[in-house]
Amino acid sequence: MSKLFIVATPIGNLSDMTFRAVETLKSVDFVVAEDTRHSGILFKKYDISTPLKSFHAQSSDTKLREIITEIAKEKSAAYISDAGTPCISDPGFRLVRLAVEQGIEILPIPGASALTALVSVAGVPADSFVFHGFLPHKKGRQTILKNVSDAKIANVFYESVHRFPKLLKELGEFVGSERVMVVGREMTKMHEEVFRGTVAEALLHFGKENTKGEFVVLIAPSDYKMTK
Repeated sequence: MSKLFIVATPIGNLSDMTFRAVETLKSVDFVVAEDTRHSGILFKKYDISTPLKSFHAQSSDTKLREIITEIAKEKSAAYISDAGTPCISDPGFRLVRLAVEQGIEILPIPGASALTALVSVAGVPADSFVFHGFLPHKKGRQTILKNVSDAKIANVFYESVHRFPKLLKELGEFVGSERVMVVGREMTKMHEEVFRGTVAEALLHFGKENTKGEFVVLIAPSDYKMTK
């Protein structure tokens, strides 16, 4: 039967790869990856020789249909993103959506995720939270931040290195300088850092020397106060 495995890969530390993920990537007929060169590093470490096919945000619908048509020929395939659990803020949902329409069995191979990694160590109430992925660059960005201002549950989103300084200033404006936040920078990587404090403290902490990397940001519920 045709199968598509959605396989989580490390978000930084290659040792976070699971045994099941390695076994799956070795056993399928081919692997679909966002960046085959990037995935090649992972394949080399775990001695995986399965053929790679590229599929990314700019891939055409024709390329998408070609991949699904190949899987439909009673083959098995795996999809991996550049890092972490696929189909969360990456183009993999297009692949899954068409596979569902074609009756292909889809199986998750769980593992690392920057989202859950930060929430698990945040130390603030996050029984319920809203995940926004990457904030819009322009349209809708301020609306989301205004909604976060009065939110009674945690809000989590990703931010790129280029927009992180801007985000801190926007948070000061829209949610207030005393709002508690938790920032995960370079999760699981060499320069991993978890910051806990107010927006004002974050503005002081994150200078030019430590705003490099990828960020996960958690804004605590509006009624939460951090104990010192």
